[in-house]
Amino acid sequence: MTEEVGALILAAGFSKRFDGIKLDAKLNNGSTVFSQTLSRISAAIPNYKVVTRPDLINVLSPIEPNLNAFEFAEQGIGASLAFGIGLVNNWHACLVCLADMPFIKIETYRSLASQLNQDNIVIPFYQKQAGNPVGFGRYFYSDLQSLSGDAGGRPVVKENQNAVVTFDAEDAAVLYDIDTPADLDKYQSLL
Repeated sequence: MTEEVGALILAAGFSKRFDGIKLDAKLNNGSTVFSQTLSRISAAIPNYKVVTRPDLINVLSPIEPNLNAFEFAEQGIGASLAFGIGLVNNWHACLVCLADMPFIKIETYRSLASQLNQDNIVIPFYQKQAGNPVGFGRYFYSDLQSLSGDAGGRPVVKENQNAVVTFDAEDAAVLYDIDTPADLDKYQSLL
């Protein structure tokens, strides 16, 4: 990668279906959801930023001291993404990663980042199902910065189908986002 590609890690959700702080939930190996996600992303993409809610700073800062607090996270993932893009305008491309996906392999992150350029959108697919993280070139930053609500980057993807590059991932974990304790148990049992 000659151009600068970074990872924007979204860790500002409210875990309404999890009954507790999802990012602090323990995995079978003793790490937390957030610490394992962060360690895998940072091993693949050393250039990253984390967006979280002010009330999660104390929970996440022992793992990652450089956090970016977004005061209006209740406005939804689209608003958090828009805020995060404002932090990375100098990057040529950005891989938008979800902090509740701890099982994605380091190599998957690395491969997705290597597909990115300033003018494309990269989406991983596993067995014909779209997953995460999704990468956006700088060309789409202004559209991403106007997002709000809970659709995330979907409207930008929908409006720019001609720029989409699909990446056939051999990693089922691109589909494994954790919403409930049952999800966490299920995905760990598949490993």
